[in-house]
Amino acid sequence: MKSDIRIVIAQRGWVMVGAFERQGHHIVLHRGATIRRWGTQGAGKGLAYLALRGPTDKTELEPFTLPFECLELTVVGLHACDPDVWEDVLEKMVMPA
Repeated sequence: MKSDIRIVIAQRGWVMVGAFERQGHHIVLHRGATIRRWGTQGAGKGLAYLALRGPTDKTELEPFTLPFECLELTVVGLHACDPDVWEDVLEKMVMPA
């Protein structure tokens, strides 16, 4: 079964992607990463493009070492991602040592 993968836009400009789960009033992202650079500027696209097409060669992802958790109230927006694209990306990410 494919994961529910989402891009999470949080307060203060934090943008993350990962396997999405709600736990009470918390959002948890498993096997995810902080999106440091969208890499879509030249293409004239944004986060919706990343959600559907996956990262570009200019996208910078910083993998999590552990699941990311935040309060639901700190989330500004969510983008549903194409799991066929993002499952492979998340599986192939090299976690920091």
